[in-house]
Amino acid sequence: MDAGVLGDGACPGWVLRSAVAADIEMIAELRATVMRADLERLGRYDEHRVRQRLRDSFSTLHTSIIMIGRDLAGCVTVRPAEGRQWLEHFYLAPHHQGRGLGSAVLRTVLGRTDAQGLTVGLNVLQGSAARRLYERHGFVVEAQDPIDVFMVRPPGAVASTRGQAGLAPSRRSPEP
Repeated sequence: MDAGVLGDGACPGWVLRSAVAADIEMIAELRATVMRADLERLGRYDEHRVRQRLRDSFSTLHTSIIMIGRDLAGCVTVRPAEGRQWLEHFYLAPHHQGRGLGSAVLRTVLGRTDAQGLTVGLNVLQGSAARRLYERHGFVVEAQDPIDVFMVRPPGAVASTRGQAGLAPSRRSPEP
């Protein structure tokens, strides 16, 4: 288990623990809750599919659960694919959003990938507030379509202005 403590005191200490198979339904529910508004705005919300996409790609090997005390605060998956690490399934429970926890977890995850010299890719839904978080941590737009924005961050990148990374489009499938 990796410990992480928020430096600003806005939240109590948090830890990342390895996911176990029993976490899958809690994470599927968290995903449905967190993504509902954006998926509805895009006309893409499906009560079953939003959960099934998590179930279909859930990996205990690559997923960490974010805990604050005994409270499931969220999760994050970092999976190798296509010559980079993919940041996936990064969800925070609504009552833990906007308090610096997402930035603290992202700093920890990106610190690891930076130490290994790895590029990180992700996709975020068009219009999602999460995009600003990723931009603050050095991600730039690589490609986009009407549903998804694909972003990339080379090792050691610092926050930059919005723009294109000038890289080839991703072959990842769009969100539901």
